[in-house]
Amino acid sequence: MDDEEARTRLLDAAEALFYAEGVQAVGMDRIRAESGVPLKRLYRVFPAKEALVAAYLERRDARWIGSLREAVTGAPEPVAAVFDWLARWFSEPDFRGCAFLNTYGELGAGPAAVLDVVRRHKAELRSLLGTLTDSPTLADQLLILAEGATAVAALTPGPEPALRAREAAAVLLAQARGAVTT
Repeated sequence: MDDEEARTRLLDAAEALFYAEGVQAVGMDRIRAESGVPLKRLYRVFPAKEALVAAYLERRDARWIGSLREAVTGAPEPVAAVFDWLARWFSEPDFRGCAFLNTYGELGAGPAAVLDVVRRHKAELRSLLGTLTDSPTLADQLLILAEGATAVAALTPGPEPALRAREAAAVLLAQARGAVTT
């Protein structure tokens, strides 16, 4: 087994365990056992748990943002497509909420490398939403709707929080286009 295969196996195990059980509940020995990677190689590839957690979140970010970007690209109603995508995600049997906020909730403001990944992920999501509208304020509002729906769905899984957020987004879009007056 080379370092690249070890890295993949370690990240696969870390992602499954961290997302299902939490970062603090899962030790490096458990990840080693689940991945089948020898302890010496584990620490050569990831010298500390912080490095493994950051790499897990970076990989998840790339996949998550990529999938969402794909869902909205070319969609007739890209903002609605965001919430439709969230509804499908919230309906997955292993859905446990936002991995980034879950990790932040467990670890707080440190370690810095993990916090940086969490912040970058949220900035990427905000940036993606910003490409769907000309209004920075509307992009911020859409971010709050997406994040709020995700938090609600973590407590009550299923598509409903995303569908309600989609309805609220439609009102915001109509208002931004001048179709609704307050």
